[in-house]
Amino acid sequence: MPLRTSRRTNPGTARRARSRAVAGCAAVAVALAAPLVTAGPAAAAPKAPVVDFNGDGFADLATTAPEATVSGSALAGYVAVVYGSSAGADTAHPQIVSRALPWVPGEPSSDRFGASVAARDLDGDGYTDLVVAAYSGSGTILWGSASGLSSATEVGGHLSHLAGGDFNGDGKDDLALGNNGLLQVRLGPFTRDGASAGTTVFPENDKRETWDVIAGDMNGDGKDDLVTTHGFEERSYDTLWWPGTATGVDTAHSRSTGSASVGGLVADVNGDGYGDYVGQRVDAVSEMRMYEAGNVRVVYGGPNGPSTRTTSITQNTAGVPGVSEAGYRNSDDSDYGDQFGATLAAGDVTGDGYPDIAVGVPGEDIGSVRDAGSVVLLKGGPSGLTGTGAQAFDQSATGVPGVSEAGDQFGGAVALLDVNANGRADLAVAAPTEDGTYKNSGAVWLFRGSKAGLTTNNITSFGPSTLKAPEKGALLGSEFAK
Repeated sequence: MPLRTSRRTNPGTARRARSRAVAGCAAVAVALAAPLVTAGPAAAAPKAPVVDFNGDGFADLATTAPEATVSGSALAGYVAVVYGSSAGADTAHPQIVSRALPWVPGEPSSDRFGASVAARDLDGDGYTDLVVAAYSGSGTILWGSASGLSSATEVGGHLSHLAGGDFNGDGKDDLALGNNGLLQVRLGPFTRDGASAGTTVFPENDKRETWDVIAGDMNGDGKDDLVTTHGFEERSYDTLWWPGTATGVDTAHSRSTGSASVGGLVADVNGDGYGDYVGQRVDAVSEMRMYEAGNVRVVYGGPNGPSTRTTSITQNTAGVPGVSEAGYRNSDDSDYGDQFGATLAAGDVTGDGYPDIAVGVPGEDIGSVRDAGSVVLLKGGPSGLTGTGAQAFDQSATGVPGVSEAGDQFGGAVALLDVNANGRADLAVAAPTEDGTYKNSGAVWLFRGSKAGLTTNNITSFGPSTLKAPEKGALLGSEFAK
């Protein structure tokens, strides 16, 4: 059946109908997967590395289940890895990594292993490694090898809000992390005991918490810059850009991108050689985010980093399926907004050389089903990111396994990566609060990329039971490696 447009009956709010354009098929994609292209006089923006833990040339999908019970310990958490292959995602041979494995440091406890993850080749051996943060306690580096993730090292300090990049342009992968008022960059290469080549600690600000860290080259100098989002208590603060230099991130010369945002990524959506920051714009009062309709804001890069050229895209933008709908507080606080842009990922789905942007809309109502969720694909091109040719999918769309149910939050996490190495990014969409045998077990769908965009042919979908992993309350799909 065709994808259905959501409707709410908020008092005094006029609704206008707009048909949803659904096309194509899909397969999972992670934000690290798509090459950036060069156009015009600017230097080429660096290519985003493929997440490939076993070095076979196929992108691998790592997703988290931070609230799973492991070895009898509630909220212990695990990371599920589905390896890529010529046939796509290989769900028959997954790898489930938790502290219960003998080669992973520590013991299962209620620290939510998998609270955040980042993937980069930290030791420079040609295999992608996975950094796993826990809600409390130390982080862990899972080292890649020809057989996949096979050894691990505990990392000192509490890791949170992780992002990998090359901030000094030396060809070695670095790691950025934020935790409340703390922000630092650890330079690569890393040794197998977890030691970095150097650490840059930013001036601490106990009145400005760091919400997210994002890496990407916005000024085209061959060094990744750092973009950070911030707030404190109920307030949202401006998003900041910190330039990369030959010695790492410049901690003294940050600049505002012009508004407050959460999450996001850097990708060269118009192919001019400068990375562009794409994030969800939020209001000044951060505690109201779940009631917002959502607004994806693009800040285009240039030779001096973030430029004054910006674009805002909502579900009311021409070509974007759906209707932009805010929620409102009622007696049980259950009528949330669409939250268009709550999750984002970049990858070249069509193979035309321009990164496309997957937009999670986890609060989308499907018919009368509240907060069932959907995902929208926005196409990149020489004019930048627009609504032209946009596609939308939810669990009620023809060809998509499952059914839209209240509170599924389909689109709660998204990733773009080329799991079958055919030159087109595939889309991974998660519904962390999807019910399986148990409530909130979570599930993931893999849509294949094609020349025309995403397609619903041969979608792969799986929950914890498919992977033979702990299921009860696992929240599988809470995050994808980035």
